[in-house]
Amino acid sequence: MFLDEIEIYVRSGDGGHGCVSFRREKFVPKGGPDGGNGGDGGNIVFLADPNLNTLHPLAGRRHWIAENGRPGMGSNKTGRRGRDLLIRVPVGTQVYDRELGIRLKDLTHVGETVCLIPGGKGGLGNRAFATPSLHAPRFAEPGGPGSERWLRLELKLVADVGIVGLPNAGKSTLLSRLSRARPKIADYPFTTTEPQLGILELPGYRRLVLADIPGLITGAHEGVGLGDAFLRHIERTRVILHLLDAAPPQGQPSPAEAYRIVRGELSKYSPRLAEKVEVVAANKMDLTEASAGLETLRGALDCEVYPISAVAGTGLARLCEVLWAAVAQAWAVAAAPPQGEELSLVAAADRNAEPGPTTDPAAVSRESDHDRPS
Repeated sequence: MFLDEIEIYVRSGDGGHGCVSFRREKFVPKGGPDGGNGGDGGNIVFLADPNLNTLHPLAGRRHWIAENGRPGMGSNKTGRRGRDLLIRVPVGTQVYDRELGIRLKDLTHVGETVCLIPGGKGGLGNRAFATPSLHAPRFAEPGGPGSERWLRLELKLVADVGIVGLPNAGKSTLLSRLSRARPKIADYPFTTTEPQLGILELPGYRRLVLADIPGLITGAHEGVGLGDAFLRHIERTRVILHLLDAAPPQGQPSPAEAYRIVRGELSKYSPRLAEKVEVVAANKMDLTEASAGLETLRGALDCEVYPISAVAGTGLARLCEVLWAAVAQAWAVAAAPPQGEELSLVAAADRNAEPGPTTDPAAVSRESDHDRPS
C-alpha cells in the first residue's frame, strides 16, 4: 500500500535525576558526596532509508517515544543514557510541525540523518555541587524533561525521470520494459493508482530512477480523477517524460490535444513544474494508425517527438540515451548557472549521450544493441 502523508506523535526521553549520596567506607570518616549524574534522555532521530518508498510502515504506530535516561547512583556512577529512537522514512520525506505548519527538515539524500527532537539533559548529582565552602551538599539536580510534538510527514518521491500522460498512454508498460518494476497493466483507465518506481540500467554503469505517475485528466489540479494527490511527486524529478498515445481510440483526445491537457494541468499546479526539462515520446507506434498521428503531432509541437513502442520495444534504446542526456543536463544546470548555448537533446542522443562523471569509459566501449534495457 502506498502512503505519502501521515501524522505521528513523537516524544524524546526525559533526563535521569542526579543522585544524592555520600561515601560510606570503613576507616574513612566524612567521605564526602559521591552522587553521580543522571543520563541524558534518548533523542528522536530520522533516517532516510533507500529501501523504503512509502510511509506505510509508520502507519501502524501512532506514538513514538524514546527511552528515558537512568538516574545517577552512588560511588560517582553516572546513569545510563536513554537509547535514541530511530525512525526510518523514505528518501524525499519532508517533516513538518503539525501545529505551527513549518517545515523542520527535508530528507533528500540517501542515509541522511537528523535529530529533530533532542532528549532531556541528565541532572547533576550532589558531588557536582561540592565546593570549598559547601562540603556536603544534600541536594541534586532533577533531570530535564523531554520534548514532544505532533509531526506531519509528507513524502515527495525522489526520481530522475517522472513519466506523465493521460490514462492508458502506456506509462506502466514502458516502466516495465525499462526496469524490473512490475506495475499493474490493464486496458482500462487509472490502472495505476499510486506512483511506481523503477531503476533503468544503462551500459557503462549508468543508472536512472524512473517514476510512473498515475494518469492526469482535465481538472486534475483541482482534484478531478485521482486529482493532485500525486502531482507533488513530479516536483522532485529532474526530467519529465511526457508519454502520448499516437493512435488513441475513437472518442479520445488526439495526441496534440492530450499534450495540451497534461501541460495545462502541470502549469496550473505549479509554474516551476511546467519549466522542467521535458522529453516527449509518441507511444504505440506498432499500431497502423500511429504513423499519421505522429506526423500530426510533430506538426503541432515545437519540440522533438521520439517514436517508440513500449510493447514491441522499438525506439527504447534511443529514448534511454535521450533521457540520460536530459538528466545530465538538468544536473549541470542545477549545479552551476548555464553559460553559452545549452546542449541540444537531439544532438546528445545522436552522439550516444556523452557518458557522465560516473560512467566507466571502458564499459561504454563494450556497449551492444539494447532495444530492451533490463
